[in-house]
Amino acid sequence: MAGTMEEGCSVGLQGASKPSMSVSSPGHVQLNGGTGNHVFSGDFILLGLFSFFHTSLVFFSFIFIIFIVTVTENTAIIFLICRDSQLHTPVYFLLRYLSFMDILHSCNTVPQIVSDFLSGSRIISFAGCGFQIFLSLTLLGGECLLLASMFYDPYVAICHPLCLTLMNDDVSLFMATGSWLVGKVNSIVHIAYALHFPFCGSRAIDHFFCEVPAMLKLSCVDTTHYEQGVYISGIIFLLIPCSLIFASYVQILLTVLQIKSSEAWKKLFSTCSVHMIVVIMYYGPFLFTYLRPKSYHLPVQDKLLSVLYTILTPLLNPMIHSL
Repeated sequence: MAGTMEEGCSVGLQGASKPSMSVSSPGHVQLNGGTGNHVFSGDFILLGLFSFFHTSLVFFSFIFIIFIVTVTENTAIIFLICRDSQLHTPVYFLLRYLSFMDILHSCNTVPQIVSDFLSGSRIISFAGCGFQIFLSLTLLGGECLLLASMFYDPYVAICHPLCLTLMNDDVSLFMATGSWLVGKVNSIVHIAYALHFPFCGSRAIDHFFCEVPAMLKLSCVDTTHYEQGVYISGIIFLLIPCSLIFASYVQILLTVLQIKSSEAWKKLFSTCSVHMIVVIMYYGPFLFTYLRPKSYHLPVQDKLLSVLYTILTPLLNPMIHSL
């Protein structure tokens, strides 16, 4: 399958209906096949998650099932917390908010994968790409801060049991609202810069959704200053919360060491080890994606890392936090 490039560069894609696409000029994407030829000004092409058509149906089915399970279990968590008055506590309020963010996270990426696979047209509009980046960065930034807020409760409960009154409904509401607002402000700033860069030549994004690191490769201008801003955001939303979480668990470990109870030890390690899996699965790929220079990004590597924090983590969060 081949697409026709009017200026000498072609982009071939495979999908369910196998249409052909070409980028005729900077800002114009042409789709050939189906009922006719259509030219979209300023659109992007998502090359997708699946590289080979004969195996993509298996992976597509697997991801679609994960999506259904993710939405179902997170909805169930929200419903149960709202229904049971005994769960109307600050910690479960944050867990409910986290489940809501995980649903949005999955809905921001997986439906795009489904649509691209079934239609064969992997084109996304400039506005659609901008909205996807906005929601993705808002949720990623907000969830990083929210996870750090959730780890504050076990730290206070174990290390400062007399200060439990610090964690009340007002504090949890402030944490949830604050994480959302700060994430939104960060997202707006990044969109204002990332979508302002001129994109020369091909508009084919080698990813399954619009993500800033993948889009920077399409820019024909120097993005060094913007990348420095990305590193600053990474420190604020990733390194600092992750460091606070690890520091709190070190303090928890030191506190429990003073308790001569095998039962307390077992409960600590069963709970903390599971929670640390969430931290590593979420913060690890995120750190590796956003704190590397543009030249070190490999498409396959970026896609696999993105799968971890956009598809698998929302699936595992309800299971892990329900333990």
